[in-house]
Amino acid sequence: MPAPPKVGKSWLSLGLALSVAAGGTAMDSVPVDGGPVLYLALEDTARRLQTRMRKILGPERAPATLTLATSCPPLPQGGNEAIAQWIERNPEARMVVIDVFAKMRGNSAPGASAYDADYAAVGHAKRIADHYGIAVVLVHHVRKAASDDFLAEVSGTNGLAGAADATLVLKRSRGQADGVLHVTGRDVDEAECALRFYAEAGAWQLLEGPAADHTIGDSRAMILRYVRANPGVRPKAIAEGTGLEPDLVRQTCSRMAKDVQLIRKDGGYVVLGTNGGRA
Repeated sequence: MPAPPKVGKSWLSLGLALSVAAGGTAMDSVPVDGGPVLYLALEDTARRLQTRMRKILGPERAPATLTLATSCPPLPQGGNEAIAQWIERNPEARMVVIDVFAKMRGNSAPGASAYDADYAAVGHAKRIADHYGIAVVLVHHVRKAASDDFLAEVSGTNGLAGAADATLVLKRSRGQADGVLHVTGRDVDEAECALRFYAEAGAWQLLEGPAADHTIGDSRAMILRYVRANPGVRPKAIAEGTGLEPDLVRQTCSRMAKDVQLIRKDGGYVVLGTNGGRA
């Protein structure tokens, strides 16, 4: 799960670990099966972990099925065996989180290309996941340069994403959302999920509906939701249905059409890719 520094990926991964260890729901709405979780917080101290967990859990106790560690050998130099031994002691294990992956990837084989080295590094974790049938989450960084393709922002070569079953990229957002989680993989549908971060509780919440509804301004979000529910609607009806000023609706719809957030059709508007909007 790559993300920029300080965007909140450690809060997200720790919250996910706690949710899976306890069972119930993650991010306030995603059902998860409970079971033992190993969380390797390799950039944190025990004190910092305790502080974060107190903020997330409040008065509740940490689940006994969560194992925390702040050190572990690199995967090729004993880390594989250490994780495997923990799984053997916890046969109902559900997940291992490595935060951050750079601390455990180990040295590359002499003469290996950058792509091969990245592919092999992730391959160590994938073999554990495949052998034991559990999720292994590798927390990683993105490069500073932005890109239209979120996979291109993962720090390193395409070998990292190529070896992983799924790649999730957490990016800062704007509008009503604090972040967008971009998801792609072999066995998952590509998706964008809007998230909101509650700093006082150290918790990420999954927001309902398409990410676009939460990453644009309030007026555009209202119009987008109304048009999605009423395809082909005209500006006058949008103004009546949303309570926005007619002039604002006409101007905003025109700008949204230029930004390809809406598609003009028969005097009205539809949403791109849905309700008759051409993909």
